[in-house]
Amino acid sequence: MHFFHPRWPVFYEDNHILSLYKPAGLLMQGDQTGSPCLLDLARGWIKKRYHKPGRVFLGMVHRLDRPVAGIILFAKTSKAASRLSAQIRDRRVRKGYLAVVEGRVASPSGALSHCIEYEKRRRRPKESTQTSVREARLSFRVLEATGNRSLLRIDLETGRKHQIRIQLARIGHPVAGDVRYGASTPLLFRRIALFSKEIAFQHPTRQEKIVLSSPLPEGWPWTRRAGDATPPLWSREDFPPALFLTVDTSPD
Repeated sequence: MHFFHPRWPVFYEDNHILSLYKPAGLLMQGDQTGSPCLLDLARGWIKKRYHKPGRVFLGMVHRLDRPVAGIILFAKTSKAASRLSAQIRDRRVRKGYLAVVEGRVASPSGALSHCIEYEKRRRRPKESTQTSVREARLSFRVLEATGNRSLLRIDLETGRKHQIRIQLARIGHPVAGDVRYGASTPLLFRRIALFSKEIAFQHPTRQEKIVLSSPLPEGWPWTRRAGDATPPLWSREDFPPALFLTVDTSPD
């Protein structure tokens, strides 16, 4: 099943949940700029696909940063939204990422722990040593290394804003393309080489563990393995602009 384009996959859908691909460069939720966002596009897709009258409910239970691509999960009912949010709060949702970072990481694996606070005026996160700030934790494993880059598998233990980007930069290995956090050069369309690869959770209405995974996108800065599924397109800019025109999500 695909979303608005054959290279824009839907990974799972039933009456309670919707999991699909988020291209880099696309907002998760609308902001003051009025730019298109995945939440509104998904509401419009459901409305059109099922000829739904009225306003479509769709709950956003987690987020990806704008320059990050990969798998995302929405709730189609309030019951699912509440139960999935509880799983995330209780750290029962497993989220796995891949990142291409600058430099060769010396340790084959490890765990990172930092405290992160937010500068109120600039509204951007930074590392903090204040004991009152919540701890951010992740574990990583080096999958491959070549030249001056390493490919990491990352598993989140906490879910702080920009956590992976900040923590990898803190150990001297910023995500490729992430000039905001110290990368030496940008990537095309300001995307960064951080990818939401996998999500695992308990289905909100039945006793079933769901594990979903996304293929790496076309153009990802690491060699894809033979036999991989047809890749999605990496960035919003890779899709036809007409896909991102205003989607009608208003009541009929």
